[in-house]
Amino acid sequence: MTHSSESLLPLSRSGQKRQQVLVAAIDLFCRQGFPHTSMDEVAKLAGVSKQTVYSYFGSKDELFVAAIESKCVSHNLNDGLLSDPTEPELALTQFALQFGKMIVSPETITVFKTCVAQSESHPEVSRLFFEAGPQHIVGILADYLAAIDLLGKYCFGNPQHSAVRFCLMLFGELKLKLELGLAVDELLGDREKYILGCADMFLKAHRL
Repeated sequence: MTHSSESLLPLSRSGQKRQQVLVAAIDLFCRQGFPHTSMDEVAKLAGVSKQTVYSYFGSKDELFVAAIESKCVSHNLNDGLLSDPTEPELALTQFALQFGKMIVSPETITVFKTCVAQSESHPEVSRLFFEAGPQHIVGILADYLAAIDLLGKYCFGNPQHSAVRFCLMLFGELKLKLELGLAVDELLGDREKYILGCADMFLKAHRL
């Protein structure tokens, strides 16, 4: 038993250091943008060596992708959330709330605006963001909608198109105003009602 406990300790420390690196990376990517953030700076802010950073992430591209994916996981946007096609009402409503919260978070808005601002000079950053974030989430959602289709209660037709429509519905006025740097105080109180309304509308539109 003692041996087992000791063998788990390095994994625990390793996981903690990896998380420190991701938190530091997200902070720097948001404040400085991808091109102006170095692995040295990430290591310094995370309180680890540069070698440690590279032991977890082989390149800055890989670190950026992992940072984006970690934000999705922190908002419970993973395969586990959309795993049971027998309860689509519950799962899609929960997805709507989690996704709706993530897309208007300060980190998401900042990274998105940075990608847009640097899209001409650094198009690879936009591609990495798109693949790790939007494309990944839409893919998970599309697979879930396809699984629901097989049960015969709903018909989503083209699951990929339906997944994109649902996600774009959830953006709402709030996300647009945040991206433009406009005041949003009057929208915050109705955000959850708007999200739940989108989920209800989406489900009703595809119910057989």
